[in-house]
Amino acid sequence: MAVVPTLEGRTSVASPFPGMDPYLESPRLWPDVHHGLISELQAVLNARLRPRYHVRVEERVYISDEDDPARSVLFPDLRVGENVRQRDAPVASSDGATLTIAERVTVPDVLDDEIHEARLEIVGAVEGNVKIVIEVVSPSNKIAGARGRESFQRKRREVFQSSANWLEIDLLRRDKRMFFRSVAIKSDYLVYASRADQRPNGKVRPIGIRQKLPVIVVPLRHEDEDYPLDLQPILDSVYERSAFDMVVNYSEDPEISLDQADAEWANMLLREKGVRS
Repeated sequence: MAVVPTLEGRTSVASPFPGMDPYLESPRLWPDVHHGLISELQAVLNARLRPRYHVRVEERVYISDEDDPARSVLFPDLRVGENVRQRDAPVASSDGATLTIAERVTVPDVLDDEIHEARLEIVGAVEGNVKIVIEVVSPSNKIAGARGRESFQRKRREVFQSSANWLEIDLLRRDKRMFFRSVAIKSDYLVYASRADQRPNGKVRPIGIRQKLPVIVVPLRHEDEDYPLDLQPILDSVYERSAFDMVVNYSEDPEISLDQADAEWANMLLREKGVRS
């Protein structure tokens, strides 16, 4: 595993995987991964696209209730419905009569939660019009019937009916993707781009788990060339800044399981990198 020098003589350790690290797909880690990707993408794009464009963070906000199928990925440490029961117990009173204490049932309070999911918007620095919306897909966006999926789909439909471009980065193997009515795309990860002037057609970039993340294009104004964006250094920076090497246990299998062939490949890779015995 590569060791990267940092300030004050400290070191950070890079991910052992050449591209996307499947251990980062864990619902427990994904909020940090998503936040890091949004922040790093904003910093990189603002540095390269100014002064013609400004990259800002916007949010989709929705309510997740106890019937939301995505509760388990939004709150992985919450065990909804766990009851602690105590049987009736006879107790003698001072006058010799026998009293029975009613059964006590302890249940967790389940409240509706306001969920905020960040995205990026690239706007013209002068006129302020949105030129492209960039979404990094979260687990709640891919679960059928989930509130997060409904919110994501509403935003995508809204953009598709506008003059803005759309860029979708999906670094999650879990659950179903949300497009391609007539074409079956089998891929571990992918990037999907929809240009306003080419709809209903869009372009898909499939990404395998054994591959480095690619250089993708960020479509801007008609008169401006597309901006080439290298995703791998962005993910590498997020991994190192977030010190994921300190919390990922590579001696165990990833929470989101790999198929047999990829599991065997990952096992050999992790042994070669010295993080699994």
